[in-house]
Amino acid sequence: MVSLSKRTGQKEGYREGYSEGYRLGGCRALIDRIPTEPPPYFNVKVMYVPQGFESIDEGVSSGLGKIVRECIVVRPEQVLEAALQQRPDIILVMNGLHVFPDDFQHSMTQLREAGFRTAIWFVDDPYFTEETPGLAQHFDVVFTHELSCVPLYQSVGVREVYYLPLGVHPELFTPLMAGPAYRSDICFIGNAFRNRAALFDELAPFLKGKQVRIIGGYWERLARYKELSPFIHSGFIPPAETVKFYNGAKIVINLHRPTQSGDDNRNSLNLPGRSINPRTFEINACGTLQITDIREDLSHYYTPGIDIETFGSVQELKHKISYYLSQEDQRRSIAQRALQTTMTRHTYVHRLPELLTLIEAQRLN
Repeated sequence: MVSLSKRTGQKEGYREGYSEGYRLGGCRALIDRIPTEPPPYFNVKVMYVPQGFESIDEGVSSGLGKIVRECIVVRPEQVLEAALQQRPDIILVMNGLHVFPDDFQHSMTQLREAGFRTAIWFVDDPYFTEETPGLAQHFDVVFTHELSCVPLYQSVGVREVYYLPLGVHPELFTPLMAGPAYRSDICFIGNAFRNRAALFDELAPFLKGKQVRIIGGYWERLARYKELSPFIHSGFIPPAETVKFYNGAKIVINLHRPTQSGDDNRNSLNLPGRSINPRTFEINACGTLQITDIREDLSHYYTPGIDIETFGSVQELKHKISYYLSQEDQRRSIAQRALQTTMTRHTYVHRLPELLTLIEAQRLN
């Protein structure tokens, strides 16, 4: 005979599977209804120099490939030789930190002196502002995804500085059937910066009895690590796995890292974080309800209570988690509106024309 607990488990599994299929069907129908218009075309040859952020680099290179005459991707150590051979109209560098060779700045100076139009897009701001101003001075155009850093780069003599948020790579971050191994009530993916560890320490009693995924590095910082350890998957997971965990979750929490200088940051100016992270777009592109802390520019991209949810305290977060776990229809409605907003406004094919227009405006003068 099949035990009562096994029958209950099977019934719950069927119910979860049905709910997931219903969610996915709704998301796909929504995407199919979005009008597709040809993106603007730029008759330029772009050399793209990636940072090594897989989801960002793939999204940018794929997006460029759809809107420019030619997109060439080269490694940082190859940029000088490749540019002199290929003669691109624009050289776009992603971030320029961490894995770039010591002579990279000198290479960019040589290329500018040779007449190449150069641009860099800082996407780790304001966390490394002890390094980025010096790097910025080697480029014609600086883009930053952080509002608070625009005056910083202007102050060191960069004439063309623009705020430009990242976007999402929709061929990667998309609704899909994740499967039972990826399902959860609550999911958080990211490293345990101090504010995140403090949040989950405070949430620990509330999370008991819920299916929770906490994925990333440094979670041994938790004061209640032993209590929360069954929920924790330590270390890095690739974007393809991240997508599955986002899709498998009923709720994904997004908490921006702190900006104060210290162990995790090189921001001795203590510039504030005013802008949203790329994770905001990536979660929403999966058609899953996101509950995020509030950054100043959030409302420029999403509307709290309509296509995203927010929290300003642990108590508010607990209240909203409890509410939306019990209200599947409302949870799904907000998530689908988030998906629609993202797919119609925030993919790289939407974002990159603005970048190229700004670069081209001065190049053609």
